[in-house]
Amino acid sequence: MLDAVVVGRVIQRIRERKNISQEVLSGLAGIGRTHLSAIERGERKPTLETFFKLSDALDIRPSVIMMEIEKELER
Repeated sequence: MLDAVVVGRVIQRIRERKNISQEVLSGLAGIGRTHLSAIERGERKPTLETFFKLSDALDIRPSVIMMEIEKELER
């Protein structure tokens, strides 16, 4: 089962590695900052469309994000 907390933690970690604020990332992805915040806290799972928007805004392939999520889930 896909854990929303893990998904959020991975997205947050990638965002922080790239030194991008939630405000900037949400703007680039075309989603609300509170929506992004809820995703990062694991309160909401991103839809596939939102997942792709976030990966595009982070300039990283969706498959790379998914691999990080999979690694985290295996721990």
